Amino acid sequence: MTIFVDGDAFPNLLKPIVVRAVERVQIPLVLVSNKPVRLGDSALIETVIVEAGADAADDRIVQMLSPGDLVITADIPLADRVLSKAAHAIDHRGERYTPDNIKQYLAMRNLMETVRDSGVVTGGPKPFGPKDAHAFANALHRFLTEHAKA
Repeated sequence: MTIFVDGDAFPNLLKPIVVRAVERVQIPLVLVSNKPVRLGDSALIETVIVEAGADAADDRIVQMLSPGDLVITADIPLADRVLSKAAHAIDHRGERYTPDNIKQYLAMRNLMETVRDSGVVTGGPKPFGPKDAHAFANALHRFLTEHAKA
């Protein structure tokens, strides 16, 4: 198993959590972004920088994925692509995307995009904070406990 991080919008609060997790279970992590992003020091972490482009990092992640890998992303369309390759996806707030819930997330995302495009100010998601980081840490721990073969 490999963990992939969609790095361009990865919250700083999660960086030490992810580094500790990969060190604990000794699973490689690949951080993919279109600009340099510092995650932390570990021989298990590889950084891949792709050219700028709307979906360049997403495309690279999907290209590198194997069934059973984990992708950490807040990008719902990427999560859908990940699930279609028999891999796993979790967002920055600890929500695990599954074949059972991904279509609902996509529908809500598309609805909100349509609302915003019509000129309605939606305010966006609430600010990312310590409670979100804690929920993510718990979800990542649960996932790795279930799936990692340390």
